[in-house]
Order: sequence, then C-alpha cells, then structure tokens
Amino acid sequence: MLKFFYNHLPNLISGIRILMAPVLLFLAINQQAVLFIAVLLFTEFTDVLDGYLARRMNLVSELGAQLDSWGDFFIYSTMAISAWLLWPDIIFREKIYVIIIVCSFTLPVLIGLIKFKKLTSYHTLSVKFAVAITIVSYILLFTDLAAWPFKLAALCCVYAGIEQILITLMTHQAKTVDIKSIWHVLNANKN
Repeated sequence: MLKFFYNHLPNLISGIRILMAPVLLFLAINQQAVLFIAVLLFTEFTDVLDGYLARRMNLVSELGAQLDSWGDFFIYSTMAISAWLLWPDIIFREKIYVIIIVCSFTLPVLIGLIKFKKLTSYHTLSVKFAVAITIVSYILLFTDLAAWPFKLAALCCVYAGIEQILITLMTHQAKTVDIKSIWHVLNANKN
C-alpha cells in the first residue's frame, strides 16, 4: 500500500486539487471570501507540489500531465465563477482584463480540442509564468491590495495563449508532455 501511495503521490496530489474546485465554489456561493482565498492558496500550492514531486521522484507520466491539466481547467474555471460570485463589482470594473485572461486560457484549450479531439497539455514556461502572475494578481486584486498586477497578468496570459495556439497549429499530434516554448517546437521541426 505504501509503495502504491509513493508511486502515485503526484497524481494523488493532482486529484486533491481537482477535488478542491467544488470546495472553492461552495465557499464562493456562501460568501466566505477569506476562507476562499486560503483554500485557493492551498490549491495553488498543490499545483506546484505535484509537478515538483513528479520530476523529483521521476514519476512524470502522461496521466500526470493530463490530471494536472484537468486540475488547471477546473480550478481556473472555478476561480472565474467564484470571483463573479464574491466580487461582482471588481469583476465589472476590470471586465476587459477578466475577459482577456479568460479568453487566453480558454481559446488554446478549445483550439486543441477542435484539432486533436483531446485536451492538450503543453506546460510551457510562458504558461507557468502567466499562471503564477495571474494567481498573485488575482489575490492582490480581490483583497484590494493592488489592481495593476492584474493588467500585467492579462498581457502575460495573451502571450502564453498565443504561444499555445501556435504550438497546436504547428504540431501534428496532441502533446501531453512538457513543451518548454514555441522555440523548442520550431527547433524540433528543423531537425
């Protein structure tokens, strides 16, 4: 049993993150903003932890990449819905940037689903950076500490989204492993 737990620890952590989506939504529906932010921080910690452990323990797998992508999809969708439930006035005030960020995360997924009939899972460096800055800016925005990082996050998300779309258009099959950037795809196509 312990060996099974060890061999699947990163995937189990990804599963925990997926299970946090309904918890976050429940907190948002019940207007528990402080607890929502705390659980969101825990959830994002699990997002970092699962990938770190998978690489560190040499347990990187296609299943793990897919679980991570599904976890991202559920958590980011829940974050958008929850923000609307908890802070509708801020969402309305920042609607252009909210729309940009949502489209930047959604369009690459939709284009990947249309082309490959499955979820793409690139985990590019630009996506990792965009996610990190978006999470930080989300917390800063909705705790009334600062709004400007959210605008910067929108720009980072646009770049990351465009890069993912280009990768999808340039590849012939859905990749479920880490692709560091569009430049790695261009260099691979040259060889």
